[in-house]
Amino acid sequence: MLADYLPQILLALSIQTVGVLSPGPSVMLILGVATARGRAPAVMTAFGISCGSIILAGSVVLGIAVIFAEIAYAMTAMRILGGLYLFWLAYKAFSKAVNPPPLELHAVATKSAARTALAGFVLQVTNPKAIAFWLAIAAVGGVGHAPAPVIVLFVVLAWINSFVGHAAYALLLSAAPVRSLLVRFRSWVEGALGAFFVFAGYKLLTSAQR
Repeated sequence: MLADYLPQILLALSIQTVGVLSPGPSVMLILGVATARGRAPAVMTAFGISCGSIILAGSVVLGIAVIFAEIAYAMTAMRILGGLYLFWLAYKAFSKAVNPPPLELHAVATKSAARTALAGFVLQVTNPKAIAFWLAIAAVGGVGHAPAPVIVLFVVLAWINSFVGHAAYALLLSAAPVRSLLVRFRSWVEGALGAFFVFAGYKLLTSAQR
């Protein structure tokens, strides 16, 4: 049973891997969290991002991604939502660049961890780059007609693939030598992140108007 769908699953995961490893808004968010707050919050952000990948993978399985691509106003709404969220992230980054808050090196409380993961989740489900890669996966064929166990396996593997890739970024960017360098130039890092989020949000909102 699994062998019949293995080629589609491997192709889908390979496309997803390219998306995970290519830096985009999610990696930039992890960079900002790793610089300002350290390893645990960065990993929690990666966890939230990977949970967002469950939604995107499920939408491919159910065909929702293709439906959204065909409904102009639905895609426009998603782009506007994503663009506004990117602008909000830009505002936060610029605020930290101008007036850096104290570094949060203490253990993350449960409530704070939940909010940290939620930020990653919201970014991922509105992330134009991630959505584009999952639309590409939908275009090459998904596993929507597969038996339930195969579908569950596909979604679980997509989550693992996303978490491993983003957690690797979190661990790398929060490693002591890297983080000390980032903290040293923290204002510049936050300013660059703000500029990136403004650019990404602008591109997203202007594409929604076409």
